[in-house]
Amino acid sequence: MKYVGADLHKKSITLSVVVMNGTKTSLVKNCKILCKDTSKLREVLQSFVPFKITVEATIGFDWFASLASEFAERVVIAHPGKMRVIAESTRKTDKIDARILADFLAHDMIPEAWRPTDRVRQHRSLVRRRRKLSSRVTSIRNTIRAILTRYNLDRKDLFTIEGRKAALKLNLLPAEIFIVEDLFEDLKATEERLKKVEIFLALFASQAPQAEKEARAVLATFPQMGRITADTILAELGDWQRFRNAKSVIAFSGLDPGVRESDAKRKNLKLSKEDSPLLRWIMIQLAQRLKKRSPRWKNIYARLEANVGNKKATCALARRMLVVVYAMLRDMKAYQLVAAA
Repeated sequence: MKYVGADLHKKSITLSVVVMNGTKTSLVKNCKILCKDTSKLREVLQSFVPFKITVEATIGFDWFASLASEFAERVVIAHPGKMRVIAESTRKTDKIDARILADFLAHDMIPEAWRPTDRVRQHRSLVRRRRKLSSRVTSIRNTIRAILTRYNLDRKDLFTIEGRKAALKLNLLPAEIFIVEDLFEDLKATEERLKKVEIFLALFASQAPQAEKEARAVLATFPQMGRITADTILAELGDWQRFRNAKSVIAFSGLDPGVRESDAKRKNLKLSKEDSPLLRWIMIQLAQRLKKRSPRWKNIYARLEANVGNKKATCALARRMLVVVYAMLRDMKAYQLVAAA
């Protein structure tokens, strides 16, 4: 059996092939192939049969993993964040990186990453695109308000038809009139794109498999859980059954606070902010709503705020909510007031 490590880049890929000799590995072959030369890549992979191969879960790994699966007995996706031996190496070349991956694979030491299904990949692309457009809308609006605020001319109805007409008639400097008009055009176009994405996202949700539909129904019972919030949670978690426990989900969201402990000294650090920033953001947004509108969660937040302050209390609330959401999905049970305690 051959073990292949693949160091994938945008334009090229370096392959390192090893075999096991007792407890050690021996290098069989090193080669570098252009990514666009897929015919040659197929020939090379065919010559390795039988083999197992590993590649890090970097951007663009999917096409290579799909191609390699045609020939390999197993394709292992390595978690880049956990392959620190490569990132922290003092001698770092493509050949060395590929060899390290091959050696780890041969010794069954690869920290394996989860590979999303095609539906999850599409779902994530849609919710992330919606998030970017939504952020763009907010940014444009803030820029327009900032310009008018300099003249003390901001108004509540600025983004209504009447408000826009009034803003364009204001006595601003010529350059700023041009900028405001351009920003309003940009805002209109971005809002139209946002609407298209939301329509497509709703259509995508309507075509969900039965398990996903049931998960949506379960999430809908959580207080203040809107369609976009549910979509984001489902897309970012993907297959929630892949998580061992609630702690794993919290770590994936980056809502877990770091800890540094030595002897009898213990120091709590900031949030790790690893893996899914969008899941972390949506849970904090949900926490912001519930700490004001839900009596149950409002009481929990008040106790936390008294001890750690507003920001940390909100993050802690988001963390508790995610634990409840995960339990609901894991057990496929609707939200119950007792479960939030």
